[in-house]
Amino acid sequence: MERTYGKDFFIGDGGTTICAHANMRRMRAIVSECIGTALLVAAVVGSGIMGERLSGGNMALALLANSIATGAVLVTLIFTFAPISGAHFNPVVTLASAFEGGFPWRRVPGYVAAQVAGGIAGVVAAHAMFEHPLITLSHHSRIGAAQCFSEFVATFGLLIVVHGTGKRAAVVPLTVAAYITAAYWFTSSTSFANPAVTIARGLTDTFSGIAPAGIPAFIAAQLLGALAATLLFRWIGRE
Repeated sequence: MERTYGKDFFIGDGGTTICAHANMRRMRAIVSECIGTALLVAAVVGSGIMGERLSGGNMALALLANSIATGAVLVTLIFTFAPISGAHFNPVVTLASAFEGGFPWRRVPGYVAAQVAGGIAGVVAAHAMFEHPLITLSHHSRIGAAQCFSEFVATFGLLIVVHGTGKRAAVVPLTVAAYITAAYWFTSSTSFANPAVTIARGLTDTFSGIAPAGIPAFIAAQLLGALAATLLFRWIGRE
């Protein structure tokens, strides 16, 4: 007689615990988060380099190229990986999902590690494509109350969008990508809104980089913004 305990463990007649299928599913999700975040960061950094090269010093044009490429790649990556991992690509999305009970806390460390590793890999890939040193600490200063508040607002808005459209899976890729594309333009920080991406962008001394000194404050603002949005939507989204 076979007995089932939860979703992961199956006890056969011989008392053997079989969880290989569940472990493989979790591993596929972690790899998907790593690859998805890597491609996202490669697009952010690579389009920043290309935009700066081709814009002739016109920073608005470079930012336009950067924001369009980021929005476009977000749509495709979320559509691609959502059925496998949920397409978080962002530690604050993973944490918010766990906080709301939609994602197991025991899986959070694996997701966050994959996202950070993927972000760094994305920087290396972008640098390799444009013949830059693979890792270079950024000198692009993004320090100050306005920049930090921008990250709070950017992440707050992103999580509001995620919570608000999350039950309509078909529209999430479009709403998230549209919001991030817009937030590039209405925030002074250009809307990082992602701790893993923030860490990775500290390793590129290009258009999209951030000097390491500014990273802790950005991440703190992002975490606070995500928490505020999650708590607010827990109330306003109550049925």
